[in-house]
Amino acid sequence: MIYETIDLYDYFKIGRGGATGGYLTAYARSQLSELYRKTRPAILVIPGGGYGMISGREGEPVALEFLSKGYAAFQLKYTVETAYPVPLNEAVMAMRFIRENAARFQIDPALVAAIGFSAGGHLAGLLSTVTEEEAQRAVGVSDKLVRPDAAILSYPVITMREGLTHEGTRRISSGGGQIDYDFLSIEKRVTKECPPCFIWHTAADTCVPVENSLLLASACRSEGVPFSLHIFERGWHGLSLCNEETGGQTPEDAEHVRVGKWAELALSWLSSRGFSVKEAEA
Repeated sequence: MIYETIDLYDYFKIGRGGATGGYLTAYARSQLSELYRKTRPAILVIPGGGYGMISGREGEPVALEFLSKGYAAFQLKYTVETAYPVPLNEAVMAMRFIRENAARFQIDPALVAAIGFSAGGHLAGLLSTVTEEEAQRAVGVSDKLVRPDAAILSYPVITMREGLTHEGTRRISSGGGQIDYDFLSIEKRVTKECPPCFIWHTAADTCVPVENSLLLASACRSEGVPFSLHIFERGWHGLSLCNEETGGQTPEDAEHVRVGKWAELALSWLSSRGFSVKEAEA
C-alpha cells in the first residue's frame, strides 16, 4: 500500500505566503504481482469544518471507505481561517497532482472524483466550477485539467445568502465580506461545464439548511448538468459516514443507519458513470 503525505507547495515550487495547509495524504493500493495490472478510479476527499478547522471524521474514515471499494483516495488538508482563493488554490493543486501522478498511483486520470462535506462541500463546489482564470492563477493550467470528473456534495454550504448560509463559512471565505457573496455562491457559478453531481442532505439540518442542496440541484437542472439529489428526513449536521466510527450513529438510532445508505448510493452512482476498477491496458 502507498501511504504518504505530499506538501503541494513544495511539489509545485510555490511559496507558501503564510499558508498552513496544502497537504495531500494519499491512500493507494500497491499492484499485486499475482494478479493482472489494474487501473483504478480516484477520489479527492475534502473535509468540512466551516473553514475554521478540518474535521477528522470527514477525512481519513471517508478516504478509507473509498479505498476499501477499490479507489485510490487522497485527503486534502487545506488552509483554514483564510479567505478565498487560498483553499481553492490548494484544491486545484491537489487535482493537478493526482492527474500528473496517475501512472504512479495506477489510476485513470479521466476518473477522478471529488467529495466534500459542509464547508468542504463548498470548496468541492468551487473546484467543480473553477474558471480558467482561477486555474491559471493557482497552477498555470487549463480549468479542464483540474476540474473533477464527478462531485459528491454532502450537506454542502452552497449559497452565501443571509439566512440560508452557514455564517462562519461565509465570514471566513469572504474575508469578512471583502469578497462578493454572489461570487462565492456555488449556485451562481454553475455552468454546463460542471461535472455531474451527487448531492445529499438531511431536511432536519439546523446548521446548513437543506435549501443549500436544493439551490444547487436547481442550478444544475437549469444548466443541464446531470445530478442525483437525496434528501433524508431526519439527521443532524455532520453525519459523515453515519456510523459509530464517525460519530453519526448510536446503536438505538435506526434513522441514521438509513441515512448512512448515502455512501452506497453514491458509489453506485459513480459506478453507473464508469467509475470502476479495470484491467490496465498493456
